[in-house]
This record gives sequence, C-alpha cells and structure tokens, in this order.
Amino acid sequence: MFLGHAHVVSVDEERNFATHDMRSWRELSHRTLNGHAATSPDALRTVSAAFMLPQIIVVTLYDRMPKKEVKLTRHNIFARDKHTCQYCSKVFDVRELNLDHVVPRDKGGRTTWENLVTSCIRCNTRKGNKLPSEARMFPLQEPRPPRWRPFFSSVRETRTCESWRFFLEHAG
Repeated sequence: MFLGHAHVVSVDEERNFATHDMRSWRELSHRTLNGHAATSPDALRTVSAAFMLPQIIVVTLYDRMPKKEVKLTRHNIFARDKHTCQYCSKVFDVRELNLDHVVPRDKGGRTTWENLVTSCIRCNTRKGNKLPSEARMFPLQEPRPPRWRPFFSSVRETRTCESWRFFLEHAG
C-alpha cells in the first residue's frame, strides 16, 4: 500500500465496496477509530498515526498472472479424491493412503492427473502392477485435473471474515 502496489477494499453495512489508496485509508481510519486506536485490537499503530487493519486488499500492480493449473502433488491428489480410496470407496487418514497409477508406468502409464488416483495400501497391493481390466479394479471416478485452487478450498474450511464471503463465493 505504501508503494502504491495495493489498495484496501472496504465494505459498508449495505455490502457496497470502495477502494482506498494509502492517503484515503489513513483518513478513513482516523475518522473510524476516532481516538480509540490505543484500545482497538483492529488498529495498527505507528509513531505518528493509527490505521485500521484491512481485511481485503487488491493488488494493483503485478508482473505476472498467477498460474491457473493446480500443481500435481500427492497432497493435491488426496484432496481431489477427498482422501477416499478410489477402489474400495473408504475414507482413510493420509498415512494409510498411496497413489496408484491406473495404467502402470511399465505399461505406458504416465504420472499425470488423468492416470493417478488415491488408493489405500490394501487395494494398491491387491491391484499390483496390473491394468484395471486385468485386476478387475476400476476407479470410482475418472481421474481428471481439479478445477479448484487448493488455497481457496483450505480458506473455505477455516473461519473466514464475513467481508471475504463475496470474493470466495466467486473464486471458483
């Protein structure tokens, strides 16, 4: 904010949004805190001023767009499959889960979203190095890349500020 790379977004009681640069945020903070900055837990105090802590900021200057795809990781595959074994449909703790290549690597299977599923240790051992048709074990759902962003799903699961609700509902 001090460098002009971000603005604060404020929300009033009628859910109207307004953006503020550093100067207008300082003025609004001064009017809102009205001399109560010393006792307010929502205030950031400096030697010469007090500011309300912003709940929402918008970046106004950036050098690149964030990546849209979700990174292929063990954690994200477990999250996509909701920690559910794709063969026996039971939910497990992370320590009891494996990744399974639906088409084994030595049979041409690649390490991609479309070929990896969550499996429990028992089902993974039972399927072994076989094709689904050979093992007669087929994933519950066709594996695909997720459309969500892991960050947003973890934010939704935690306690969030009411002022964030509009943005999180439209985050996809």
